[in-house]
Amino acid sequence: MNICIPVENSDGLKSKVYGHFGSAPFFAICDVETGKVEFLDNGNQHHEHGKCNPLGAIAGKAVTAILVGGIGARALQHLNAGGVKAYRSPEGPLSQALELFKKRELPEILPTDCCQGHGCH
Repeated sequence: MNICIPVENSDGLKSKVYGHFGSAPFFAICDVETGKVEFLDNGNQHHEHGKCNPLGAIAGKAVTAILVGGIGARALQHLNAGGVKAYRSPEGPLSQALELFKKRELPEILPTDCCQGHGCH
């Protein structure tokens, strides 16, 4: 199972979880079973508010979940329509987010929990 975690840098498991999905500099694609981590540059990092293309950013990676500090309603709607759930993760190391996800300790982000603009976290 692959999950996506927006991060500040591409420093392996020490990478810091980013506070907002669409404006993250990188996406870490993590295989939960094998522990393999791949980093993707977010080419859409400086998009206009409400114009995030989350499925385009992670296309072809068969992601089933996103772990993030915050996410906009439109991005969440697109992800959910594509069968991807989002979970709220603290802004700490990637390793911590993965561990909390494996323990099922991260709450799912619902439409009522979404950010109202960039810089919300």
